[in-house]
Amino acid sequence: MYRYAAGPFRTATAPVMTAYADLLARLPAEPKTWLITGVAGFIGCNLLETLLRLDQHVVGLDNFATGHRHNLHEIQQAVTPQQWSRFRFIEGDIRVPGDCRTACAGVDYVLHQAALGSVPRSLEDPITTNGANIDGFLNMLVAARDAGVARFVYAASSSTYGDHPALPKVEAVIGKPLSPYAVTKLVNEQYAEVFARAYGFRSIGLRYFNIFGARQDPNGAYAAVVPKWTAAMIRGETVYINGDGETSRDFCYIDNAVQANLLAAATTREDAVDQVYNVAVGERTTLNELFEAIRTLLAPRFPHLEHCRPSYRDFRAGDVRHSLADIGKAQRLLGYAPSHRIREGLAQAMDWYVRALSPR
Repeated sequence: MYRYAAGPFRTATAPVMTAYADLLARLPAEPKTWLITGVAGFIGCNLLETLLRLDQHVVGLDNFATGHRHNLHEIQQAVTPQQWSRFRFIEGDIRVPGDCRTACAGVDYVLHQAALGSVPRSLEDPITTNGANIDGFLNMLVAARDAGVARFVYAASSSTYGDHPALPKVEAVIGKPLSPYAVTKLVNEQYAEVFARAYGFRSIGLRYFNIFGARQDPNGAYAAVVPKWTAAMIRGETVYINGDGETSRDFCYIDNAVQANLLAAATTREDAVDQVYNVAVGERTTLNELFEAIRTLLAPRFPHLEHCRPSYRDFRAGDVRHSLADIGKAQRLLGYAPSHRIREGLAQAMDWYVRALSPR
């Protein structure tokens, strides 16, 4: 069996549930127009590649606040010229209502990925985070509603679970937010619910759990842990772990996030819409285990990692201690079936990391 990945077709590492396999087979014969906000970012550019390979028409919106032009250039090289010709890019900002209206015109599906991520960033600059994640989100909702978009799928976040201690995390039970970023993502869900009730505008929220994979930026103060640690190991730099390393997360490979977005946009189940879903694997990995998994994969290529050990420092403000998702709802209503567990995802992504991060 073969599955579609965010990149070339590859042999499956796990069976793909019929719902996704059927969708991938059906989409090329039924091309739609998709808008991806944040298209030059990590998740956005992987969605772009997948949709272009499926012969879809794609509009992309980005202001390059956190996305990168080189991600779009890489996608252009990865698809055929004919597929690339189906992509229209708009350099714009979701905080500008006119840019949102322009982007939504004539669109069937919106995959809203644009946001300012990072808990630490939001603690340092809550006003800018609020502007992008709440004002920008509302602008997109209004523009998509007015344009008659058939489905609005948006990036929610596992940070919404806040201080609720129960594991695994179930969509209906949340705690109090622990950061301004978490507040913004909770408000997104509330706005989406209000728009469904007040205007009949249909949406689906995807609570991402620690997505990782190719084209994730390793640089900067707010870089995600997997690319940041991978880059540090390759370059022989110190890997810092916040706390004792027993903090755990449900790490989710990018192909799983792409699958969830496409299934959410295309679902015909009435009971699946106007919902939020966990997008994860349903497995917990400690930071110590993550460090060792990355080191083990890289050590054959970089001998200096044989005796590499991390350096521990204080816990980070705003972080939850443990995170683990219950993915049963997404499995049941969307047909979601993650194709990669963490080690399979790391192995799949490592060639890209080595190419992108090794010294020239």
